[in-house]
Amino acid sequence: MDRNLIIVANWKATKTIKETIEWAKRAKTELERADWAEIVVCPPFVSLPTAVSLFEGTKIKVGVQDISKFKKGAYTGEVTVEMLDGLADYAIVGHSERRRYFGETEDDIIQKVEALLEFKITPILCVSDLTQLDSYLARGKEIIENAEKVVFVDEPPNAISGGGAYHPDTPENASLNSGKISEKIGKKVKTLYGGSINPENAHLFFSQKNIDGGLVGQASTEVDTFLKIILSIKPGRAG
Repeated sequence: MDRNLIIVANWKATKTIKETIEWAKRAKTELERADWAEIVVCPPFVSLPTAVSLFEGTKIKVGVQDISKFKKGAYTGEVTVEMLDGLADYAIVGHSERRRYFGETEDDIIQKVEALLEFKITPILCVSDLTQLDSYLARGKEIIENAEKVVFVDEPPNAISGGGAYHPDTPENASLNSGKISEKIGKKVKTLYGGSINPENAHLFFSQKNIDGGLVGQASTEVDTFLKIILSIKPGRAG
């Protein structure tokens, strides 16, 4: 691999503030040395200010796992984009778990992307399949017009290891799908792969020409496992 990758750690609904501190203290030095990748850590909202403080002054970026589709107002419990100004560099939107468990629609997700772009926070837009991408592009012109400011994720729902049966994609097929995302948009865009990434397969996925990094879920919650993934994609290192 002769290019910098984007590796996103999606902790999902795990980790207390204390556990966030422990993870960061154990991982920070090694992640700082990983100049071959941009590391983005996405903790739970309650740990967001803590993570920002812990990684301040480093090249490690902090993101969030979701945002509200509303900009502000009487929406009890919501976290809006405006609230994240100065806290988050990236935000995951459209994850299949949000659609599955919380009934999010594609229109909801498009609204979130538009709000993030307004506040110059980079959307990490999950795409389950090319049919869904077609819907995004047909209904969200902001996505097409600002595609170079969006990080897309090829995220087949059946390849996610967070509960239930799952079937990881092959690196070759993941690369093919990632290439098709750029084709449909009409320009080369940053495209990650998300789906059961681990230390054994990370190099195989991230060495594919159309894959620019990964959205790492379960494997990112354990420090040692995540660091092994980062080390496995170091240039010059065998897979």
